[in-house]
Amino acid sequence: MGYDNEQIMQAFKLFSILSVKGYGEKEEFRLYMADEIIRGLVDQFAKEEECTIFVSGDYIYMIPVSRNSVYHVSNESIKNKHLPAKAVNLDLYIMYVAVIVLFGEFYDSYQTIEATRDFLPVSEWLNSLNQRIISLKEHGTEKLKELDKEYDYNWSAVIDKWEDMDEIKEKVKNQDARTNSRKSFINVVKQFLVAQELIHDIGNEELELTEKAKTIIQRYYMEYDYNRGILDFMYNLDQKKGEV
Repeated sequence: MGYDNEQIMQAFKLFSILSVKGYGEKEEFRLYMADEIIRGLVDQFAKEEECTIFVSGDYIYMIPVSRNSVYHVSNESIKNKHLPAKAVNLDLYIMYVAVIVLFGEFYDSYQTIEATRDFLPVSEWLNSLNQRIISLKEHGTEKLKELDKEYDYNWSAVIDKWEDMDEIKEKVKNQDARTNSRKSFINVVKQFLVAQELIHDIGNEELELTEKAKTIIQRYYMEYDYNRGILDFMYNLDQKKGEV
């Protein structure tokens, strides 16, 4: 199929908006919605950068589907922009586990395609995360070492770091990153997810998923290849207890 220069430039302008902001309002993407040729060009540009484009609500989003994409948020970027000073990769591991548990609470431990609740109290999120870590620990030291290699994920260190956090102050509200507690870490993760437009803080320490988050979870997060089987592992812990 041949494209004229005007179509290519219009498509590139739309792609440029997505590449800078990561999203655009439907209103400014009228051509993308109405013109099949321009839409195909924009999608092709995104695919070349290992990204995908999807429509959710009143917005159009572009997200990377590969770690190799230049639009993938790097570990260093997350540490520098969203985690406390002196954060290390282990903090990222715990952050990822916290996000898995948060989304799992909305999707009944990933057993459902549609979200099964409208909002989640932070206290329930924290309690569920505590329970997941306890379940991990019950595997035992030697089994955890094997699992570390199998999933390329340092489960042992995650447990140790989480247990080192002060849980005495967990019931105190408005903790920030300077407080070394599990509640303060949860708040850091919450702020990151709000910044990425994946959750809304609706007040009274309650959170809800955005339409963007729901689309990403349903289309990509539940894919085995995308999450390296970590969801299956974390939510089948009860059945795997006692395995040696």
